[in-house]
Amino acid sequence: MELNLVQKVVVFALPVIFAITLHEAAHGYAALRFGDRTAESQGRISLNPIRHFDLVGTLIVPLTILVISKLTGGAGILFGWAKPVPVNFNNLRRPKQDMLWVAAAGPGANLLMALIWAGLIKLAFAMPGSAFAMPLALMGAAGIFINAVLMALNLIPLPPLDGGRIAVSLLPRHLAYQLARVEPYGIFILLGLMFMGLLGIFMWPLIQSLIQLAAFVFDINPVELLSLIQIVLN
Repeated sequence: MELNLVQKVVVFALPVIFAITLHEAAHGYAALRFGDRTAESQGRISLNPIRHFDLVGTLIVPLTILVISKLTGGAGILFGWAKPVPVNFNNLRRPKQDMLWVAAAGPGANLLMALIWAGLIKLAFAMPGSAFAMPLALMGAAGIFINAVLMALNLIPLPPLDGGRIAVSLLPRHLAYQLARVEPYGIFILLGLMFMGLLGIFMWPLIQSLIQLAAFVFDINPVELLSLIQIVLN
């Protein structure tokens, strides 16, 4: 089975939108819980994707990757981003310690969403005669994959990624200060790793682990799940 470009866009649309926007909303909610109301004051603690929509990161970049991968026959790592939720870490009750939970909320939301999509695949398998079974299973596979990618990407310990902020929170102050100084150059380091082909080496073990976890939690045959993911990526 092979999806055409339109089918591929349809399958990925909702998973990508929710993966990116709920990741950001989770940061805002966590910040509020720990004392910072910046995101709340700007209406960013919302499940409405429009509030987090970024034309380039939420639409153009993911769509471009899908089109290029379809035209070239490749299966690149699909990713994107939403409009970053504003967080003033100085407003947190314990800025250095609470930074960890605010940063971890985004990847945590991706983990939760990956499991929800796995549950929908399990539901699809329970109604094999339905016309909705295969589309739902494919959308679930896309949901697991995009959330696994975003979780793995954001957990790289490089500021301004979430993993970098988690590391800054956990390191002793003198080391945390040195790592925090890397933030202005973080995006360039990330792009360099991507162009050198090293980014995938760092990310794939965690992506694969999350896919296996989703299969285990809902008792899905890992081979079947990987086959579905292969269909939506090719």
